Amino acid sequence: MEIFGYVAALVIGLSLGLIGGGGSILTVPVLVYLLGLSPVLSTAYSLFIVGLTSLVGSYKFYQKGLVSLKTAVVFGIPSIMSVYLTRRYLVPAIPENLFTVGDLVVTKGVLLMLLFAALMVFASISMIRTKKEKPMDENADTEVDVEHASPDETHPEPKFNYAGILAEGVVVGTLTGLVGAGGGFLIIPALVLFSKLDMKMAVGTSLLIIAFKSLFGFIGDIYNYEIDWLFLAIFSTISIVGIFIGTFLSTKVHADKLKTSFGWFVLVMGVYIIIKEIFFA
Repeated sequence: MEIFGYVAALVIGLSLGLIGGGGSILTVPVLVYLLGLSPVLSTAYSLFIVGLTSLVGSYKFYQKGLVSLKTAVVFGIPSIMSVYLTRRYLVPAIPENLFTVGDLVVTKGVLLMLLFAALMVFASISMIRTKKEKPMDENADTEVDVEHASPDETHPEPKFNYAGILAEGVVVGTLTGLVGAGGGFLIIPALVLFSKLDMKMAVGTSLLIIAFKSLFGFIGDIYNYEIDWLFLAIFSTISIVGIFIGTFLSTKVHADKLKTSFGWFVLVMGVYIIIKEIFFA
């Protein structure tokens, strides 16, 4: 199972590089079901893995001038604060045993996995419904052709709806803190709607936002858990290698069909987790 877990780390990176999405949403299930980590610790480790891989991915967009640093700061501040406070104080404050429904004992671990499964279902729908001309993003992932994007391409100046950005940043930060996923499929529409960014700029900017809020959220976990840094380094390195391999292969395969198929896979996995945690926990 441990070998399968590390193979899955490569698949996570391959997914990010090939279709620009979906891979990070599998990090927590891989850590829980293949590597045997607790759900709470898995969400912590996922923040580090998602944050580091998103940071690597954002650099490619930054080179092409497809990252709005001002937008990243405006959206990122409330998001970073929320995810840090959630990991530092909210998650540790959740009781281990919440309540009982019949024979089902809802523990903190079960709650986090159910929340994560719900996120997987919503993320899968965004991937399945993605249209080629309007790519969506999961955990800061995209189908945008960054390799051929021109750094001189003009992009509209961001126009901020500060109230909307603040509210969305808090919601996404809290959600990320609870389940350990980047929430890119929520950030992209928010940047387009509240900051008036075009899709390419929104995708690149979301990568940077996800990287920093995930890594800052992980800092909150350092105070609460004993971190296996060697494991994190190995898992993250394998995932990053997968990103580079996937990016190379992306020029040779049709990403749109892959993304739709992967969306269905994520949907099945989300439903499986819900059934497993409710009926077979």
